[in-house]
Amino acid sequence: MEILTIIYIAGALIAGIVAGFLIAGSRLNASAKKEKENLIKEAEVKSEAVKQEKILQAKEKFFQLKSEHDKAVQQRNAQIVQAENRAKQKESELGKKLEEINRKDKELEHLKSQAAQQIEVYKHRADDMEKSHRRQVDMLEKISGLRADEAKAQLVESVKAEAKTQAMGYVKDIMEEAKLTANKEAKKLILQTIQRVATETAIENSISVFHIEGDETKGRIIGREGRNIRALEAATGVEIIVDDTPDAITLSCFDSIRREICRLALHQLVTDGRIHPARIEEVVEKTRKMLEEEIIETGKRTCIDLGIHGLHPELIRMVGRMKYRSSYGQNLLQHSREVANLCGIMASEMGLNPKIAKRAGLLHDIGKVPDNEPELPHALLGMKLAEQYKEKPEVLNAIGAHHDEIEMTTLYSPIIQVCDAISGARPGARREIAEQYMKRLKDLEALALSYDGVEKTYAIQAGREVRVIVSSEKVNDARAEQLAFEISQRIQTEMTYPGQVKVTVIREVRATGYAK
Repeated sequence: MEILTIIYIAGALIAGIVAGFLIAGSRLNASAKKEKENLIKEAEVKSEAVKQEKILQAKEKFFQLKSEHDKAVQQRNAQIVQAENRAKQKESELGKKLEEINRKDKELEHLKSQAAQQIEVYKHRADDMEKSHRRQVDMLEKISGLRADEAKAQLVESVKAEAKTQAMGYVKDIMEEAKLTANKEAKKLILQTIQRVATETAIENSISVFHIEGDETKGRIIGREGRNIRALEAATGVEIIVDDTPDAITLSCFDSIRREICRLALHQLVTDGRIHPARIEEVVEKTRKMLEEEIIETGKRTCIDLGIHGLHPELIRMVGRMKYRSSYGQNLLQHSREVANLCGIMASEMGLNPKIAKRAGLLHDIGKVPDNEPELPHALLGMKLAEQYKEKPEVLNAIGAHHDEIEMTTLYSPIIQVCDAISGARPGARREIAEQYMKRLKDLEALALSYDGVEKTYAIQAGREVRVIVSSEKVNDARAEQLAFEISQRIQTEMTYPGQVKVTVIREVRATGYAK
């Protein structure tokens, strides 16, 4: 019973709780429904306000767009009206021009008709004048007894003779004026050319001094029983002189290339420290190849410096070899560069092509570089080499004629000859052995003194001028001029000298009186 009672009580409690929940839920639903209705009303009011606002904005935008469209339409209409006005104006102008053209056409037709009438009148007049001229010519032929063509020929001959006489007079005057001014202009041109070129004096020797550190290095170079030094001499062809001079070895050879190969090889051997015959031959061969590359590079650099292009590779190599050649102690490459610059300046002053002149100046002594064909003069050998490598005829003639071996055919040839003399005759440019120098000066004086009437002779300016003092009783003025020519010709044919030698004959007359 108790269990049943408990069950009934629990069921009543549950039923009461459920009923309470149901009553509370119905009240909540009623309040939520009312709140929902209020929210819906507020939303409807807000949406109506937004709607009205958007409608107003749309109306304002519409009116704005409409006003802009109206303005654009008005502007376009105004442009159309302006274009129509311009078209009407152009149409009226074209109409006026057309009327003007029609009027001018009528005037032109009228002028053509008048011109045709005038031409007919002139034709009749010309016919009348021709007939009158013919009658006059016939009358003159009857009077003179000559035909018109014969009279014309006589008149032409007389005018030609008179013109020839006047022309000869003008030519004579011009030649005299040219003789008076030629020497002055030539001296001015040469002085201007010399003043615009400044080059260093390069004197070549036949020996080189190789500096070393200590006698120990000198002994290693000599080797056991001199085998190293003998191997080096055999490989290079250079005489190596080892004496008591401290810290120095002398390399002697007339060939500058062989001397330079020996010097460079010796420097590399001393730096490396390994000195024995096999190593010497290896280093000498490498040095020879390296020097050959340096020779080609020197030739290319020289051509670039002088602005000479298109030179044959073999000629470029010969130009590089000039660095290791000398003439009377003057470095051949420096001499050729100087001559090329002088020729370019002088050719420009004379209105010639300076590039051709520079090319000929650089190559003028190219015949001194090869060792073969020594029986040919270097000028002819150089011309032969240049011809072999397709140089221009002007360059060939300038090379071959710069020592008068062949006839000069272009103006470039005397330019090369003059510039070669300028470069070689500069004080300090060339050097000779003292004995040869003294002997040449004595020979110059003795040659001039051998002539009858010569009292004294002096070789001055390092042998570039010989002054001859003659007796005024035995030699007159005409003989003095002849004597200068004869002495200069004998010097030219019998002696060897650098540059040129000037012969000056001095004849002085002194009159002395005594007052007692």
